[in-house]
Amino acid sequence: MDELLGRKTPHSAPAEQAVIGSMLIDSRCIPEVLEKLKPDEFYIQLNRDIYETIYAMFSYSMAIDPVTVLGQMKVRGVYTDNCEEYLAEIMRITPTAANVLEYAAIVRDRALLRRLGEAADEINSMVYEGSGEAEAMLEAAERKIYALRQGRNVGGLIPVASVVQNVFDNLSEAASSGNAIPGLPTGLPDLDRVTLGLNKSELILIAARPGMGKTSIALNMALHAAMNEHQTVAIFSLEMSREQLVTRLLSRAALVPSQNLLTGQLTDQQWREISNAAQALSATDIRIDDNPTLTVSDMNAQCRRVAHLGLVVIDYLQLMQSAGSGHSWSNESRTQAVSDISRMLKIMAKELNVPVICLSQLSRANESRQDKRPMLSDLRESGAIEQDADVVIGLYRDGYYNKESENPNLAEAIILKNRKGQTGTVELLWLPEYTSFSLYEKRREDEY
Repeated sequence: MDELLGRKTPHSAPAEQAVIGSMLIDSRCIPEVLEKLKPDEFYIQLNRDIYETIYAMFSYSMAIDPVTVLGQMKVRGVYTDNCEEYLAEIMRITPTAANVLEYAAIVRDRALLRRLGEAADEINSMVYEGSGEAEAMLEAAERKIYALRQGRNVGGLIPVASVVQNVFDNLSEAASSGNAIPGLPTGLPDLDRVTLGLNKSELILIAARPGMGKTSIALNMALHAAMNEHQTVAIFSLEMSREQLVTRLLSRAALVPSQNLLTGQLTDQQWREISNAAQALSATDIRIDDNPTLTVSDMNAQCRRVAHLGLVVIDYLQLMQSAGSGHSWSNESRTQAVSDISRMLKIMAKELNVPVICLSQLSRANESRQDKRPMLSDLRESGAIEQDADVVIGLYRDGYYNKESENPNLAEAIILKNRKGQTGTVELLWLPEYTSFSLYEKRREDEY
């Protein structure tokens, strides 16, 4: 098509050849190059075949030189009669491997230009074919551009070899990190052991009756991710104001009762604790939006513009609107709307490639049972929520229902669903004065 229109497809044959030549001249540069370039960023098919072969050989710790590469190309079925001569010519014209990263940068730049052109063509076609509403087209266009920024394609069939390589890369990263869990720690190790942390592209649903501590545990996780793991955290609060949320965060960080913060009745020591906590909190990258009329598309659009995003928290699901909707719902349409929202949240988690924590109200169904612990079926207007969520955590405190409970601050985080496998109950300690949660066993031992 480009040739018919008289346009030249962006690419640099000399740069592609120089990258391959450098890798064959000096295999020590291979790890650096593989970090910078993916096989599909090569435009010339033969260059791509050679690079994919080297990529696979390196993954399986095979020796890499012109002879072994040619042998593997035969095994992979991409060898042609002129391959041997082509490799020899590439090595002859490559001056030095010292500039390989500059060559790689040129290849990557041309690949990005090609993808940008393809995205622009697709957006043009979508607009002129009139295949949807303007808002939906804008969302699709933003998704395509965001995917380019993240260095990946939207959709399309991917060869299994590339996916296997991604899995190997993830395994290597997990092994080298030395972390006991693959995901982002929550700050509650007992919970992490069951859920394996907050993992990229997961939708984590925290469900409970009002007053049980949904917002509190989510803020716990957000604060730990920002302060201890140095992650950028986006919080969308459809119920509480920014000031209310930050007051809670300060109370938890300073370990000063939230009641004292609200009344201003603080001792000199508490003022010092609050001042220190405020400095530490200000140094984090937590961003808060308290607009109560946000849609998933609004949230997604904002998150796309946040560099190095690590976690998203949404409080809470039933207050959200689907795009273009108002507040007049029948029960049936509301159930469908919540199902649509939960589906869009899962898509958002996958696209942003970060964990998304969404809070959800439970229906009153558990109130009529003798055992009031939450069940999946209690999800209000549940629709497809439990299908879309990767992890569902139900919160329960016996002290909430039973004023004579012998341990009113014992809380249970009940893992109702976990796509990674294990379910079960994790005991936590509810700290009402700080509206926060802590490790149950640790605190109990400290009291003796």
